[in-house]
Amino acid sequence: MIIGAMTTQLYLHGVVSLKDKRKIVKSLIERLKSRFNISVSEVDHNDIKTSAVIGIAVVSNQTKFVNRQLDKIIEFMRNDPRFELGPVERETF
Repeated sequence: MIIGAMTTQLYLHGVVSLKDKRKIVKSLIERLKSRFNISVSEVDHNDIKTSAVIGIAVVSNQTKFVNRQLDKIIEFMRNDPRFELGPVERETF
């Protein structure tokens, strides 16, 4: 079993309330789950309006598949105009 784990920091511009932030983050999480069939959650910066940290996990029996999925997820997130993608940390076990 191969596990790919990733955390990504998001910078949300123009967000004025936690309600606005949660709307964007919740939408992103649902889109990622439905498109990539992954486990994903907001894992840090819960009470900061302009920043969020998203944790993602992918499980497969092939390292190549896990790395390809993580690459696709990063690209998908980079193309979302609602936020800027910050630092990304990846690990494969």
